[in-house]
Amino acid sequence: MTFAPDAATAELAIRARRATFNRAIASGDVEAIGPLLARDCVMLTGTDSAVITGRLAQVKVWRREFATPTRDIYVRTPATFTISTVAPIAMEHGSWDALASDGTTTATGTYAAKWREVQGEWVIEAEVFVTLA
Repeated sequence: MTFAPDAATAELAIRARRATFNRAIASGDVEAIGPLLARDCVMLTGTDSAVITGRLAQVKVWRREFATPTRDIYVRTPATFTISTVAPIAMEHGSWDALASDGTTTATGTYAAKWREVQGEWVIEAEVFVTLA
C-alpha cells in the first residue's frame, strides 16, 4: 500500500491544528477542542500517567480543567513531524510547558502525538506526555 502525501502541506495543516489547540487551551475554549480529536483518541498524561480514552472523555477533562480559577495554561511546541508514506497518518514530537497565570513555568516535558487525516481534517489519535521538570 502506498500513500503519496504532500509532506509540506500535511505538516502545515497539522501545525495549524496544533496552534488551534494551543489557543483553545489558553482561552479555555472547550468547544474548539472536540473537532481536533479523533472519536477514539487516547491521551496518556505526563506525571500520573492517567489514560483518558475517547473524545468525549477528553472534552470532559478539559471542561473541568477550564473551570479551575487558578489553572495552568499548557503550551505544546512542535519540534518535528514525520509524515507517513503508507497511510494518512503523521507523528509529531515536541516539548510542552505548563504556565501559571503569572507566566512562570510550573512544569515542562516532552510529548508525542499521532495524527490521522479524516475527511480532509487532521485529528489527534493519540498523545503521550512525559513530565521532566
